[in-house]
Amino acid sequence: MAKNAKLRVGIAGYGVVGKRRHQFIEQHPRLRTVAICDQHFTSQDKTLDGMRSFTNYRQLLKEPLDVLFVSLPNYLAAEVTIAGLERGLHVFCEKPPGCDVQDIRRVIKAEKKHPGLVLKYGFNHRYHDSVREALRIIRSGELGEIINMRGIYGKSKIIPFSGGWRSERKYAGGGILLDQGIHMVDLMRLFCGEFPEVKSYVSNDYWQHDVEDNVYALLKDTRGRVAMLHSSATQWEHRFSLEIAFTGGYIELRGILSGSKSYGEEKLIVAKRDNDNATSAGEEVTVYQEDNSWRDEIFEFAEAAINGRPVQSGTSADALATMELVYRIYAADTEWRDKFNIKDPKNKK
Repeated sequence: MAKNAKLRVGIAGYGVVGKRRHQFIEQHPRLRTVAICDQHFTSQDKTLDGMRSFTNYRQLLKEPLDVLFVSLPNYLAAEVTIAGLERGLHVFCEKPPGCDVQDIRRVIKAEKKHPGLVLKYGFNHRYHDSVREALRIIRSGELGEIINMRGIYGKSKIIPFSGGWRSERKYAGGGILLDQGIHMVDLMRLFCGEFPEVKSYVSNDYWQHDVEDNVYALLKDTRGRVAMLHSSATQWEHRFSLEIAFTGGYIELRGILSGSKSYGEEKLIVAKRDNDNATSAGEEVTVYQEDNSWRDEIFEFAEAAINGRPVQSGTSADALATMELVYRIYAADTEWRDKFNIKDPKNKK
């Protein structure tokens, strides 16, 4: 490929997320979207806004491409990611990486056969400015050591999409935890590391789909620090909150900027301990008005693909570890595990 030539991008899945990815792909000077596919397109092999469009990914992969973005339902994510790698393409896939842990293991097996290709997963929350600043504070040690964490991430229902696939186990693999709570699981891993001990209660009592609408989990890391997680599809209104207690203060991530703007303002609240009064020395509140996470995530992926650099966040190893923790949470509720024959990733049998 000629120096400074643009990489030809195909997008598999042109719904809300695929269109948003397209918006930021076009902002990179070395990326150009040339083809898209979506099952809701009414005809095969036509042009849409200058892009070739198809009704399925197999037709899309016959196009001359360099990069593939996968924005498809969970049951197709691993299959199409593997197909892209085998086609010799750099691949960016949305979270989750599939319906279950075995899906991402199959992807990693294919990835190892193509070491010159870049694979990245869309754990978008890592690129929010509030999260980046929280991570900087944690790594700096300026508030001391983490004691514990408490996270809530929820909305009012499991939103039907493309025929309601998110509420059907055979298409989604899981419910609110796998669909949305996986972001909170990923952040807890980012901030604390791995969690060898897991206890949970998983329920579908309210919406009564065959996927969960509430998960309550207790996670203990290798240093004995505990993280509490509530992933919910029965909130009265959308909510994102992650509280982190330190030996020398606390951080709260409250709200997260999103396309729907339904989680409120994105704020980072930081306070240092006032040891004399056993309270905080006053809160410092930063409000983030702009969300550059989608752009920054795509730009990092593009730089890795163009210059042969390693992916910084959202590697297949990140995806595997986070998916394993999600499924360990499912399996820790023995009633839920037995009801749906869920395998504990720690059990190699």
